[in-house]
Amino acid sequence: MTSYDVHPVARVASPLTDRSTAPKQGDEGAPPARVVFTPEFHRAAADLRPGDRLVLLTWLHEADRAVQAVHPRGNPDRPSTGVFSTRSPDRPNPIGLHVVTVAAVENGTLTVTGLEAIDGTPVLDVKPVLGEVAER
Repeated sequence: MTSYDVHPVARVASPLTDRSTAPKQGDEGAPPARVVFTPEFHRAAADLRPGDRLVLLTWLHEADRAVQAVHPRGNPDRPSTGVFSTRSPDRPNPIGLHVVTVAAVENGTLTVTGLEAIDGTPVLDVKPVLGEVAER
């Protein structure tokens, strides 16, 4: 099996510290959070602006990578389902996908809304939401 090295470009700073009490999705009550870029990636984030909608790819560092099936949304009344058919954070490669809106930008840090990732979550990449970014 081939493996690949990835390195975080930022970390999440959030009041959410316990995954068991964090919202399942960002639009389910996630508080504002910060995306704090590593100094070496400040230039890569320099053109981000308030109002931008972004896709954050994160590494769900507290995930159980051995899990292959879950009860969706943690509801035991729902049938066990393969994780590739769910948004479960527990999965073989725990890559999180989050659509957020930039509320503020300051010194290599974004304040964003709609991010349910817990404090300390590594951010692997940041991409604009397709069709919503004008050519700069």
